[in-house]
Amino acid sequence: MINPNIHKLNKAFENRVRLGIMSVLMVNDSVDFNTLKDLLQITDGNLASHSAALEKEGFLHIKKEFVGKKTLTTYSATKTGIKAFEEHLDALEKLIKKLD
Repeated sequence: MINPNIHKLNKAFENRVRLGIMSVLMVNDSVDFNTLKDLLQITDGNLASHSAALEKEGFLHIKKEFVGKKTLTTYSATKTGIKAFEEHLDALEKLIKKLD
C-alpha cells in the first residue's frame, strides 16, 4: 500500500483559483486585475477574495493606483510566495512520482 506524504503541500494553494493566480504570477512579474480575471475565467469577487487570502499569507503583493480616474490593481508574487509555491509544486511532483 502506498502511503503518500502530503504534509509538505501548502493549504494556501489547495483552491484552484489560488493555484491559478500563483501559476500566472510565476511566469509574469505582475498582472493587472482584468487580465488575471480573464485568464482564470473567474468573477471579480472570486479574484478579490482569493487574492486577499494570498496577500494575508504574505504570498502576494497587491498594488492599487489611479490611472486617470480609474483604479488600476496589479498583482505580483512576493519572494516568500514564490518560495512557498515552488515548495508546493515540488511536494506535488514528489507525490506524483511516489504514486508511479
